[in-house]
Amino acid sequence: MSVILEVKNLKKTYTKGKLRFPAVDNISFEIHKGESLALVGESGSGKSTVAKMITGLESVDQGEILLNGEAITSLKGTAQRAVYRDIQMVFQMPVDSFNPRIKLGEGIMESMINQGISRTKARLKAIEYLKICGLEATFADRYPHQVSGGECQRASIARAIAIKPQLLICDEATSALDVTVQAQIVKLLTQLKKELGMSQLMICHDLALVQEVCDRVLVMHHGQVVEQGTPDQIIMNPQEAYTKKLIASVLLLNHDWHQKVF
Repeated sequence: MSVILEVKNLKKTYTKGKLRFPAVDNISFEIHKGESLALVGESGSGKSTVAKMITGLESVDQGEILLNGEAITSLKGTAQRAVYRDIQMVFQMPVDSFNPRIKLGEGIMESMINQGISRTKARLKAIEYLKICGLEATFADRYPHQVSGGECQRASIARAIAIKPQLLICDEATSALDVTVQAQIVKLLTQLKKELGMSQLMICHDLALVQEVCDRVLVMHHGQVVEQGTPDQIIMNPQEAYTKKLIASVLLLNHDWHQKVF
């Protein structure tokens, strides 16, 4: 199985006053084609910082990020934009990720137009991807504030997949949604992985969710990967004290949640 993304010895340190603390401390991992990898951990564990460095939203202090074997860590300008058509991100707060002054369809069309697709074709494609994500064509003409949180997140997923990236990064993509809508988004992401063969990086704190969606799990604590394995290995036989604590903090056997997902 080919490697889509490789992260090597990644480090990021933040400074607050005279204090310096490592948000990401020398982590390495790979994501393979068609694989869904989860980064899990409590708030402040460094998982979202990793996602931001991969997408170029945060600078890298040390280490290397490779996409299809090519280093992308220090790319700027046109070269960076060319690379990041293959990496798209779905954010935690979907409404905030859209320009409130433009309609959802325009927001989805923007990346396609930037790739040289005509407005007419981009409009048709935007509607097509809205439908793939479970929304009617009429949603293309609605503003972000005119739809629910779940509908807006579906639209943000449509925008992310519209240019057919190789890697979709979901940063707590369901945490701001109610349980029923979470279940719908989880089903959608699973379906997209199967139908489009798209690799996924799931940034999440909920091990119950990743147990149903992901192929592998990395557990992060204080900026380091403290444990890794399949979801069943991590959940059923955790080795590290932190992982055991993390598992205890979520309702893995919440039958209501599972019934709503399945």
